[in-house]
Parts: sequence; C-alpha cells; structure tokens
Amino acid sequence: MSRKGTLSIFILLFFLNISTLSSQTVQKEKHSLAVVLKIIETRYNISFSYADATIQDKKVVIPKENLTLEEVLDFLKNKVKLDFELLNNRFVAIKALKTQATFHRTQRLDEVIITNYLTTGITKLNDGVITIKPETFGILPGLIEPDVLQTIQSLPGVLSIDETVSNINIRGGSHDQNLLLWDGIKMYQSGHFFGLISAFNPYTTKQVNVSKNGTPAKYGDGISSIIDMQLPNEIDNTFKAGGGFNLINADVFAKIPLTHNTELQISTRRSVTDLVTTPTYDLYKKRVFQDSDLTNFNQNDNAIDKNESFYFYDITAKFLYDITEKDKIRLQFLNANNKLNYEEQANINDRNEALNSKLSQQNLALGFSYTRDWNSKLSTTAHAYVTNYDLDATNFDIINNQRLIQENEVYDGSAKLDINYKHNSQLKLNGGYQFIEVGISNLEDVNNPVFRSFIRDVVRSHSVYAEGAFLSNNGKTNLKFGSRINHFPKFDMIVYEPRLSFSQRFINSFRFELLGELKSQTTSQIIDLQNDFLGIENRRWVLSNNNIDVITINNKNIQPVPILKSKQASVGIHYNKNKLLISAEGYIKKVDGITTRSQGFQNQYQFINSVGSYQIKGFDFLVNKQFNNVVSTWLGYTYSKNDYTFPDLNNGNPFPNNADIRHVLALSGVYTYNDVKLALGLNWHSGKPTTLPDVNDDPSDNLITYAAPNSSNLDDYLRADCSATYAFDISDSSRAVVGASIWNIFNQKNIINTYYTLDTDNMINKVENQSLGITPNVSIRVNF
Repeated sequence: MSRKGTLSIFILLFFLNISTLSSQTVQKEKHSLAVVLKIIETRYNISFSYADATIQDKKVVIPKENLTLEEVLDFLKNKVKLDFELLNNRFVAIKALKTQATFHRTQRLDEVIITNYLTTGITKLNDGVITIKPETFGILPGLIEPDVLQTIQSLPGVLSIDETVSNINIRGGSHDQNLLLWDGIKMYQSGHFFGLISAFNPYTTKQVNVSKNGTPAKYGDGISSIIDMQLPNEIDNTFKAGGGFNLINADVFAKIPLTHNTELQISTRRSVTDLVTTPTYDLYKKRVFQDSDLTNFNQNDNAIDKNESFYFYDITAKFLYDITEKDKIRLQFLNANNKLNYEEQANINDRNEALNSKLSQQNLALGFSYTRDWNSKLSTTAHAYVTNYDLDATNFDIINNQRLIQENEVYDGSAKLDINYKHNSQLKLNGGYQFIEVGISNLEDVNNPVFRSFIRDVVRSHSVYAEGAFLSNNGKTNLKFGSRINHFPKFDMIVYEPRLSFSQRFINSFRFELLGELKSQTTSQIIDLQNDFLGIENRRWVLSNNNIDVITINNKNIQPVPILKSKQASVGIHYNKNKLLISAEGYIKKVDGITTRSQGFQNQYQFINSVGSYQIKGFDFLVNKQFNNVVSTWLGYTYSKNDYTFPDLNNGNPFPNNADIRHVLALSGVYTYNDVKLALGLNWHSGKPTTLPDVNDDPSDNLITYAAPNSSNLDDYLRADCSATYAFDISDSSRAVVGASIWNIFNQKNIINTYYTLDTDNMINKVENQSLGITPNVSIRVNF
C-alpha cells in the first residue's frame, strides 16, 4: 500500500472516532458535601475516602458535568477548603488542609493556563513549563503505560529521530544536551533495552516538569531542555501499591506508611526477556541489535555460533521523615541496569573456541535533602547527591584472536542550598548556591596488538543564582527574571546565565509569551568509533577541557572539548477558550562549542576533530480541541531549519545538521468514556539528512569520496499507532487495568539511518537501519 493511501485510510479512521456529547446545565443550589460526593462518585466511577468529621457541615454546589475529574477536585478544594488527593484513577482521599507552615512551601505562583494539554494529566503553565502527572495520565497513541520519556515526545518541538528515549532531540539539540533529573539527582542513563524503554518507573513518579526555554535559574546544565522527574514528597499516611506486566517487563511498587511521620516508597522492575521470549521482544531485539557486533558477521563467521542473553532491571526507594511540622528529611536511591552477554563458539584450526562477550550499563544514585520551614514566608532546602554511571564492555573477536575492553565511568557529586522567600501572594524570591564535581574516565584496552589508554578528567564548579517571580492580582501578568553565575576554577572562567519568562493574558482568551535564556554545559557525549561498546551504546560521556584546538601533553594528542554555550529566545501566542487551544511559537537557538565527534557523523567528517556551532530557527504550531471531556484531538506541526557551521569544514559554509528535520506533523485523537480509553495517532516527518557517495568516486583509491555533507535526505518517515485500555474493579479496594497497543499499525518500512562502507573488493556497500515494524504489546495492572 502506498504512503498516500495509508494516510487517507488513517485520516478516515481518525475522524470516524470523533464524537461529542451534549452539554448539561449547572445546578446552582448548594448541597451537603456528602450528597455531592455521591453524585461525583457515580459520574466519574471513583470512590472517596474520608472521615465523617472532615466533611461535616460542608456545603457546595454540584460541579458542572463538562469538567474533568481534576478540575472538579480543584473546584471542591477551593470551595470547601479541604485537600482532595487523587490516589489513582479510582480512589480519592479527602483530608483537612495542612497547617500554614507546611502548606506555604508547596504553594505555587504559577498559574495553570491549559489543563488536559493533549490528554489528561498534561498541563501547561504560564511560565512555559509543561507538567505531566503519571497518576492521572490518560492515554496516548502507541502507549498503554505512562512512559515518561515516550510521553514528552508528543509535545511540539520534541522528536526522537531513531525512535528511542536515549536520543531525544529537543529543538534540534542532541540528547546529551537534555538535563535529566530524578528527584533532583542528575541521570546519565535514560533508557532500558538500549533506548527503547524509559529507565524511570512512571508509577512512582508524581510529576514531571519539562522546560524547553526560560528555564528557572536554579537549574544549571541542560542547554536544550530540563526534564525534572519528581517523586511524591509529602506523607499522607495512605498505603498504596500496585503491580503489572507486559510483553517486555514486570514491575511492582508500594507507598508504605511506617509511622505517622515516616513513609517508604519502593519500586522494582525487571525484564522478562531472559525468561520468556515474546513477539515484542523479538521485534525490539531486531531493532536494537540490527547494526551491532551481534549481527554484523565477517565472511568467515559462518562457522561461528552466537548465543545471547539480555535483561534489565531498576530499583528505586525513597524514605520520608517529618521530624517536626517544620523539619523534613528525604533519602533517595536508584539503581538502573542493562546487562547483555553473548557467547561465541567456533572451530578454529580444528580446535573448539568459546569466548564470552558482555556489555553492562548501570546508573547508581543516592540523594539526601533536609527542608526547614522557618516561618510562613521563608524556607530552605539543603540537598546533596552522588550519582555513578558505568558503561563497561568486553568484546572477543575469535577470528582475529583479539580482546577489547572499553569502559566509560562518570562520578557526579553535588551539594546545594536552595532558599525560597514568599513576600506575598504576588511576589516570590528564589536563590541559592550549588557546588558540583564531575569526574569522567575512559578506558580502552586491546591485547592484540597491545594497546591501553586511560583518561580521567575532573571539573568542579561553584554556582550562585537568584530569581524573582511576580504574578499580578488578576493573574494576567506573570514575570520571572533571574540569573545564574557559574565559576569554573580549573579554567579560571566565569559564565553568566540570565533567564527570562514573561506572559501576559489579553482579551481574556489570548496569552502572549516571551522566553529567553543563556546556558552552559561541561558534559557531553562523543562517538570515537561506530562499533564501540559492541556497536550498541557507542556514545561515551566526556568532560570539557575548554580547548578549541588539539594540544599535545606527554606525547598524547588531547582533542578539543569546549564548554557548550547556548542562547535561545522564543515568542508565542496562545488562544484557549471553550476547550479549544490554538498555540503558535517561534524560536531561535544558537549553540557554540560542539565537536564533530559529538554529532555522530558517518560521512567524510567521521574521523575529523573540529569545533563549531549550530543554529536552529523554528516554529511550533498546535491545535487541540476537546469535546465534553470525552474526545481530545490535536494537530501539531513544526517547521525548523537547523544548520552546522564548522570553520574548518565545508569551506566554513553552513550545512544541514544531522538532526535537521524540516517538517514534523502529528495528528492524534483520544476517546475516553467511563473506564474505556482509546487512542489513535499519525506521525510524519521529512527525512533525516544524509550524505551520498560522489558519482565520480574512484573505486581504486580505497576511499569513499562523498558529495556535499548532508546534501541529501532519507525518505519521509510515516508511522501510525493505536492503543486501548479498560479499567474494572476487582474489589472495593483494588482495581485492574488491561491494555493493548500497536506501534506502526501499517508496518511502514522507515529507514532512520543510512551510511556506506567499503568491502574487501573496494566496492561501496550501503547500510540501512530500519525503525520498528508493526509491534504489538499488551499489559495487565492491579492497583490497591
């Protein structure tokens, strides 16, 4: 079937799923809260938990029927001054509001301007931040579980060229330019199954804040974006647990009150791929290992038998201790791990040889924080963490009698003091100090011929920051302005980073938004050789040395790795009325200090070390229409032009970035009725830039002569996805959810990367990497 025919069929199916319900009138008379709660329980198929004394003498009008559950709970909270906490999709706990000493610290000045952004559980704030709450997350096409890093790829300006969560491109930046924070701790590993699944359990994540521009001054690093994942931070003395499995992994989690002032949150997840072989695993395996040492065989490899075993797991824990109402201690722990082993057996010179190659990827993290509420206006938080990332590979080549050991290790330690002062309901001040020490080592050891290289670098930084936030009485004007000052003693350098976020509502339904920032970053990922680390995780972390040219120390050439610096500005107009959102945002971003080794070139620049920059100019457009909280549809489009400039390459002329995707289009719809959720979506984007061999290539020179860099493009990318979930009660205190999804419904053969090699006869071979084909998945979950 042609792509045009596929698109026509998809659009027809999409619009056949769009329906509306008639609106209902609103009852103005006040009723007892108990009566209203019964009505809401029936309307939304939920259950409230409360003490009778808590709701005694409370009266309120019946909320409108066209409100979402979140909006209803916010309405009740404001009217009856009680706390309504949605524990999961089924249960809501009602409690008295906390005392002012505790409550003031969690109060936000940010005004929510768009709720149910795309689907339930996604909200846009007036400072440009997108907030995702997995607990109340609805459904997205192709997803049956709220995978954090898959979910953000539905946002305008966010794309993964190779469909992984370990290569997310936000406004043209590379994945290492995203700052991933897990409960305040920096993460260096983002994916399981080498990028196909997020490494962070969504069922223990309370909230995710995504910032593409206008980042608060308290955040350093992450010149493309901040992805801040936060775990529940308040003790509510409510037990909560759940577990489930799909065709890739199984998980369990629990939130356990230990005493009235202590709580333990734990979770664990493990793949089932080494225990049970499923169709989904086979498809994932084919996608991940298609261009690695597990599948790339030499001509003599037909005598080799290869058997692999693979699994992943993650473990998280958080301990909460409220010493007093004003003093709180939090401890966090995370361990995310991927392990791959494969055995090679061959008959060499009439001898049986068996060697075991392996790859291990692990991120360990430990954090501690102490929060003190000094009074109703002032609070401080002292936070410290240590995170360790280790990528370790041993690769045996039986034919050539060679053993290669590679290791990339990161130690990151930080201490931070954060101060919040709320002068009044309109003015809030934030400031603090942060110390960071990062050490990164890279090891390469070969036995034949004998070669060993070990490089370790350490960079320390001292940062101070301050920011003021102003919100007008009527909520129409929001202004945040601040700055971060970073000092790097090793380079005797000071970097200033101003930040700006301004929004103004006008004509009631319109909002103007202006965002800007300057940022810097000392860590980045590079690729030395495409087959490093068995060709699966070939990117390694390195530290900036602030050099722009190659220097020689002790007869060793030190490649330049400057400090990355970015400048970004954006202007947007948003219209939001009657559940219709129209959003348009233009932006420009310039990043200096990138190296060719960090960009993954597979053309004439693959082995060249040069320093340059990229600049992207783009435009994000979104239309999102909701119909009576049953149907949500959206159309998103992004146009951008992203160019490199390397003074030493291409005669200094700009040429397209490897992530220069000019056009991106997403068309999706979500249908929710009672316990049934359906989602259908289409994703299309123009082809990735590529470099073709020159038509005048000389086959006798043992080299590939290329055309102009990135002067061609792969074929357009097209993928349609669908998903469905159904929830039902098992008992009065437990609820189950079953789900099914299909990724790439029409099994489109999308080429996501192409490069060229020479064979033994100096003939050019074309290598193509394909995306996932049609990939089904099912899941079953039970929550208590």
